[in-house]
Amino acid sequence: MTIRDGQITANDLTFGYLEAGDGPLALCLHGFPDSAWTWRHLLPALADAGFRAVAPFMRGYAPTDVPADGRYQTAALGLDACALHEALGGDGEAVIVGHDWGAMATYIAANHEPQRWQRVVTMAVPPAGAVAGGFMTYAQLKRSWYMFFFQHALADMVVGMNDLSFIDGLWADWSPGYDAADDLAHTKEALRDPANLAAAIGYYRATLGNVGVDPALDTVQAKGGEVTAQPTLYLHGRADGCMGLEVAEAARAFLTSDGSRMEVVENAGHFLQLEQPELVNALVVDFLTA
Repeated sequence: MTIRDGQITANDLTFGYLEAGDGPLALCLHGFPDSAWTWRHLLPALADAGFRAVAPFMRGYAPTDVPADGRYQTAALGLDACALHEALGGDGEAVIVGHDWGAMATYIAANHEPQRWQRVVTMAVPPAGAVAGGFMTYAQLKRSWYMFFFQHALADMVVGMNDLSFIDGLWADWSPGYDAADDLAHTKEALRDPANLAAAIGYYRATLGNVGVDPALDTVQAKGGEVTAQPTLYLHGRADGCMGLEVAEAARAFLTSDGSRMEVVENAGHFLQLEQPELVNALVVDFLTA
């Protein structure tokens, strides 16, 4: 199945995207430090299952626009997802899949405009309410050190040094033993320009530093911690070096709608969709077509 690329305008931004197949929309949202190519295995599988699978480059990630308003809070990401649904001609049979920041955008999109999304899949980051309970432990704070480093101006220089070798280190820590050479090449292409890298770091500054946060989006922002009404599948790699499994287990309390469940993926870290593509593809496709 051929993966095509394209561009579309939504929420006042021009998004670059990858897509495969035809049928009901399956919107796939990536995280950090990553790109739409993280779905290179899942897009063809979804297409074979009868979906039009679309993976946008998230706001600020090349070739998508860097937003002039500087808004990177997860509410803005969720509104992007809903706007993309509209622009791509989605209907009530659409489904949404998110990993990392894409997962947080997915929770908000699914709760803010639930009529757009029939089923929900998230990976690697549970709902905000679940994370809150386990984040403030020594083990998780140690894993999350980079989030606090990103609050300092020094990060803009350090992360970009030596062809973004900082990002190589994150992938090695988060998905131990995985050969990420191909994926890192795509990621660096999306982040090599300093404006794009500043945008990606801006997601963290909006979350912990309250930088670029619009109070007008507070109501939408709160949706990230709610239980999704749709059947929801949450996947987490057992060896995830970014978000510990002990923290992610709290997601089970947020999977109370009919048909929802959590699956732990063995022999996988943070980028489970790339480390165990056949298993993850099967779990996602079986769930979305049930």
